[in-house]
Amino acid sequence: NIKVKKLKIIQNKKGDLLKYLSKEDNFYSKFGECYFNEIKKNQTKGWICHKRNQCLLSVPLGKVEFTFSVNLTGKKRKILLGRNSHSIIILPPKIWFKFKSLDKLSLVINTLNNPHEDKEVLKLPI
Repeated sequence: NIKVKKLKIIQNKKGDLLKYLSKEDNFYSKFGECYFNEIKKNQTKGWICHKRNQCLLSVPLGKVEFTFSVNLTGKKRKILLGRNSHSIIILPPKIWFKFKSLDKLSLVINTLNNPHEDKEVLKLPI
């Protein structure tokens, strides 16, 4: 049930505008919390699983390879996001994910539909 939606880029000679999220998007239910996650080249963060939160993931800077799995031992799906593939990943709850930067520095934006709570998130070291 992981979905990827291409996002619009509005070109401007002074610097482009990268669309991210609108309350009119049909996959956006409500705002809980939004944060930016910096990650350095060849570093991997994860495994992370939100028990009840939907995650909306995008990469406005750099290039990131995401890996998703329902149970960590089964089939995995990889998605590459970055400036040349400006998109948003709509990740339902109960999906494990990790991400690796393929650029000098990458920035991942994650918007949750509920505020972050430590007890709601499962984490396993890489």
